[in-house]
Amino acid sequence: MYKALINTQTLVARLGQKDQIIFDCRFNLADPSAGERAYQAGHIPGAFYLNLDQDLSSPITATTGRHPLPNPEQLANKLAVYGLNENTQVFVYDDISGAFAARTWWLLRWLGHETVAVLDGGWPAWLAQGGSLEQNPPALPPHSGNFKAQLQANYFLSTDELSHTHPYQLIDARSAERFRGELEPIDPIAGHIPGAINRPLTDNLVNGQLKPASQLKQDWEAKLAGKAPEAIVHMCGSGVSACHNLLAMEVAGLSGSRLYVGSWSEWIRDPTRRVATGEA
Repeated sequence: MYKALINTQTLVARLGQKDQIIFDCRFNLADPSAGERAYQAGHIPGAFYLNLDQDLSSPITATTGRHPLPNPEQLANKLAVYGLNENTQVFVYDDISGAFAARTWWLLRWLGHETVAVLDGGWPAWLAQGGSLEQNPPALPPHSGNFKAQLQANYFLSTDELSHTHPYQLIDARSAERFRGELEPIDPIAGHIPGAINRPLTDNLVNGQLKPASQLKQDWEAKLAGKAPEAIVHMCGSGVSACHNLLAMEVAGLSGSRLYVGSWSEWIRDPTRRVATGEA
């Protein structure tokens, strides 16, 4: 069973196997319908489409970030309609090296389903491999799966928990320019949470794919500087791309860190919360 990554060659060989589901998670923050259009133009055979805004998040409120956690029962029921059972192998992919697919990976694990893996290199790697594609969505299975959410404790922290003195080290997955507050293309305030350190998700990659596990382990242990994974909380703009850092740490064998779901877009909802700029 695959619990973190799968490569294109292996997925090609597994196409059509029973008790597995593939989800296409392509998305564009600037054009929310672009992912579904791309899916309709061509996708991995048998893949269903999951939309970040509609399927993998709940509605935004006045106090949340841009991508609040979805209702777990509703998401579990949706996944069951696609045939998800307790032992189903799930594969997820996108077209930007896993930044959105990792959100789906993390959500499934939060729901208690561990056999989920991200396609390393995603759609570009699939095309480069010469993988086949189809345009019509697959038919839903005749019977829903039996999957039920079994939420995992300690998978994420809330803004309230991070607004007071806490023992955690925040690691921000946004680009260095956004972290330093030099530019902010999405949110109304630039900068970062005081005390956070920066680790852009692109540092996990080489040629659009995750670095080897040994290299990721070396890189992340240097970043952690002796801190245990359990002391780490990952964040980004809205709790999506931060999941890529969680995935990278999992591949590196450094399990146990958590997600700040609200991330920067929720933190800045309250003007009394402190904001930092620059490197520190």
